Amino acid sequence: MTALLRYQAALLLGSHRWLPPAIMYAAFLAIGVQTGGPVLDAYGYAAAGLLPVAAWLTRVCVGNEPPAARNCAAAAAGPGRVHLACVLTAAGAAQLLGLVGVAFVALFSDPHSSVDRVAVPILPAAGAGLLAGLACVLLGTAIGALCNWPVLRSPASAVPAGLLAALLLSVLSASPANAAVSGLVTGSVRGTIHTPWLPLAATVLIAAAATAVACALSSRRT
Repeated sequence: MTALLRYQAALLLGSHRWLPPAIMYAAFLAIGVQTGGPVLDAYGYAAAGLLPVAAWLTRVCVGNEPPAARNCAAAAAGPGRVHLACVLTAAGAAQLLGLVGVAFVALFSDPHSSVDRVAVPILPAAGAGLLAGLACVLLGTAIGALCNWPVLRSPASAVPAGLLAALLLSVLSASPANAAVSGLVTGSVRGTIHTPWLPLAATVLIAAAATAVACALSSRRT
């Protein structure tokens, strides 16, 4: 699996198809994270942007190989393992962007609440922001796994389905990603840090189930 991950990471870097989602996330941070703004609000905003980015990167990774190369890799290592490596590479790339977002917020945001200027400890806030971002990455990865090949094989259905799912799971209150982000934003009012352990656990299960379905189908449809 390590060799497959290195191969997929090299393929992603060499293709330069990671640039559009990375640029989109950079623009998202530059526009939305205000210098001197409340740190917990900024971490919630930075985490929310990772959901569509992770879905986009997953689409890039699962469709990055030419069919002939994909078939050769599947013959050597098994189609399920190859597809798993694609999904894990996408999640890792999205989380790297999440680390950049955490550092950006720590540098430019104000470690105080949005009301009454209560001091917010920066390291626990960064930890909560990192976990909220991870929850969004995992849910975005699940969307990418279910809204692309091999689950949805036509781009005419896969792209709109992925966009709609990313939008809905960003705004619906039942979404664990929304819960993780909302916990940071509501905690910002009084300077209370809500570490999103429960939303993170839910997204781990969702991402694992979605990836398992996609990998199983890849074995049948390769």
